[in-house]
Amino acid sequence: MAAGAGIDIYSGVARMAGKVWGSLHRAAEPSRTAVVVVHPSSNFLGHYLLGPLAERGVDAVGLNTRYIGNDSALIMENCVLDVGAAIGFLRERGYEKVVLIGNSGGGGLTAFYQSQAESPTVRATPAGDPPDLTKAALPPVDGLVSLMAHPGRAIVYTEWLDPAIVDEHDPLRRDAELDMFDPRNGPPYSPEFVERYRAAQLARSRRITAWVREQLAALDKRDDGLRDLPFLVHGTVADPRFLDTALDASDRTPGTLWGPAVTSNLLPATLGHHTSLRSWLSQWSVDDSNCDGPRHIARTNVPTLVMYGTADQVCFPSHARSMYDAIPHDDRKLVPVEGGNHYLQGQPDLIAHVADTLVGWIEAKGLRA
Repeated sequence: MAAGAGIDIYSGVARMAGKVWGSLHRAAEPSRTAVVVVHPSSNFLGHYLLGPLAERGVDAVGLNTRYIGNDSALIMENCVLDVGAAIGFLRERGYEKVVLIGNSGGGGLTAFYQSQAESPTVRATPAGDPPDLTKAALPPVDGLVSLMAHPGRAIVYTEWLDPAIVDEHDPLRRDAELDMFDPRNGPPYSPEFVERYRAAQLARSRRITAWVREQLAALDKRDDGLRDLPFLVHGTVADPRFLDTALDASDRTPGTLWGPAVTSNLLPATLGHHTSLRSWLSQWSVDDSNCDGPRHIARTNVPTLVMYGTADQVCFPSHARSMYDAIPHDDRKLVPVEGGNHYLQGQPDLIAHVADTLVGWIEAKGLRA
């Protein structure tokens, strides 16, 4: 992997090794096609599709970025570099066709990657730091797949940000008029409440961004080399769609990937509670992050498959539609996975169905070498 602009991962071993790690599952017969499944921070070494794809004759890679298991200082532009390192590694080893799958949070990342591989434009992070992607080694892939994916971490984070929190240091001080967990507001939620709620989410995100920029400006005045600081964000799992399934209607049941929304919203292990100033701008700020899936997928020119689960509690039908609608050409396909949950947990028949669909699409597009 290419080094980052600062120390953004804790492990000295990982930094000094200069490597990102992947798990390759080989087909029984030699395959010159590799399918790569990636996410900005989740551990995909044991992804559920690797074995099934290899069994169907296609080599499959579960790829991790340098931020495996810890996105607190994640820089999206470095994730693009890590994907590029992996694609280059596979090309050097003779793979003639490479298909890149963005699963969950990987959807926005893979669109961002291919956009910059085909026609690079991003010269710095939103904080003005390296890398310059116009000078990076980013081999284009031959096909893109968005699988149970949302359009980007900053987009979905803003959709999940709890606007009822009135004190960034005290998540239990709440504005009842903007509290989706107050039964007086729903569910079901009125269109008027949802409109106010969405506006308040955006306003909270922008308040945090303004504070982040103030902190960075203060750091710039220091002469001791300190360039970043960590901070905490409370209330990051509060999308009304978690409780009101008539919003963005699908087959899902109420709740979240982590359990009941009211507790998941404040659990330490859920989305994006711990971050740094520079990571906030790159990863979570909806006005600043470069990782906007629809914007970037609109700049790509390879065959693209979008698959979504109709029972997914994380990525909703509108997320899949926003990615699909942004694809600028006709070599695209939108496929619902009926009854599929976010990671197809406990659904072996649907895992087989998704693997069959992927391999069938790869073959139909001439991507099986």
